[in-house]
Amino acid sequence: MMKLSIVILIVCFGTFLQQINAQENDSTFFYKQKVLESTEVDLLMSYYTQEGTHSAVGGGVGTEELSDGTPTIVVRVPLNADDVLTFDVGISAYTSASSSNINPFNTGASQGEDDDEYDFSSDGPTGSPWVASSGASRSDVLAAGHISYAHQSDDRNFIWGLNGDVSNEYDYTSIGFGGQIARLFNDKNTEIGLKGQVYLDTWKPIYPTELHEYERYGSNFLNQGYFSGVDVLNLNGAVTGLYRPDDFSSISDEKRNSYSMSLSFSQIFGKRFQASVFLDLIQQSGLLSTPYHRMYFADKEDYFVGEAADIPNYSSPTNRGVFHLADDIERMPDTRFKTPVGARMNYYISNTFVLRSYYRYYQDDWGMDAHTMEVELPVRLFQGFSVTPAFRYYTQTAVDYFAGYEQHLSIEQYYTSDYDLASFNSKQYGLGLSYTDIFTKLHISKFGMKNIWTKFSHYDRSDGLSANIISFGVRFVMD
Repeated sequence: MMKLSIVILIVCFGTFLQQINAQENDSTFFYKQKVLESTEVDLLMSYYTQEGTHSAVGGGVGTEELSDGTPTIVVRVPLNADDVLTFDVGISAYTSASSSNINPFNTGASQGEDDDEYDFSSDGPTGSPWVASSGASRSDVLAAGHISYAHQSDDRNFIWGLNGDVSNEYDYTSIGFGGQIARLFNDKNTEIGLKGQVYLDTWKPIYPTELHEYERYGSNFLNQGYFSGVDVLNLNGAVTGLYRPDDFSSISDEKRNSYSMSLSFSQIFGKRFQASVFLDLIQQSGLLSTPYHRMYFADKEDYFVGEAADIPNYSSPTNRGVFHLADDIERMPDTRFKTPVGARMNYYISNTFVLRSYYRYYQDDWGMDAHTMEVELPVRLFQGFSVTPAFRYYTQTAVDYFAGYEQHLSIEQYYTSDYDLASFNSKQYGLGLSYTDIFTKLHISKFGMKNIWTKFSHYDRSDGLSANIISFGVRFVMD
């Protein structure tokens, strides 16, 4: 109901502005086609699921099961013949077995809550990187909003615009703003564009439970708070009081800033062929690691909480009752410079087929190189209907600071066991179906349906992660 109210207010506001501009333009003596004829509303929805075996929260070991639903509303309002205002409001509601293990023990409490009471089972706490915890970090909701304004010159050869973004979830807040300009030449067959964007983000650091307790109580933490009365085990399963994560220290810089600039060039070479190229420059600074990603060092003793019998098969999904206590959290450099460059090529084969292709090369100063290749073949079935098969291939090298579970050394300055930063390749297969009605025959109140589409994609990664995503969208045009 809240989203519907927002849409109604936006539409009414846009209609009011249209009426004002119509009155102001009564003295215009020539006809100029509008950039956008009438208000458009897009209702979008996607649902994503994944499975994997390399949880970054578990230091490179554990379940990566995740599900995410993202309902979104996009409203485009023509302010006059030249100006368009766009509103984009959405949420991302996810459930993650991996992030639930920020606090992996079966306490029902989650670090980050001011709750000192723990509901242990009669045998004490247990946990496993292969089993989702019941804590509050198991799920979260990201709320995001975007607004943009675009203006086109009378001859439609110059475009400029501004935009603003805001998003928030439990441990992260982002504010962004930017602008763009574009110039068309050669009877609009050539276009050069420049975009700039700034994001000013803030973390609210959440640490793994054992490190949070160590920060809270100091060297005597095994006798206080969560660990009071809890048996800590060594690699042989014997009870010990020697666990001290002395390599851990809390984070002082909670900011993350990103600055990007994109230069693009597109050219229409004829009735059948169009191509474009782009170059992006992206600079990030601040906290670029994730505070709740655990790290385990090969030169440190191993300590566990849970069932001693499960320690020998800790890295196997058969481990259902023991969790490895962290040595530290992920540490990464506080700057990163990224340079993607790519191209798109579209070729009109016939009234039935259109070939769309995309290539991107990516490089950064953390040592990662990546290639992305994608091809789509929209097929027009009959009036208004089309089906689009798609294939995407991706490959990347690992960053300089990556190593797997218990493969880093404590003397290193930077380290991560996040497999998103490892070397891998992936394949994605997709199939989309869409219907477009240029006459908008189907109506809901004053809105006619212009387009409806759905797409299904399956994703496989060489490290074992797999995912499925289904998306749906419908566009309405106001009469």
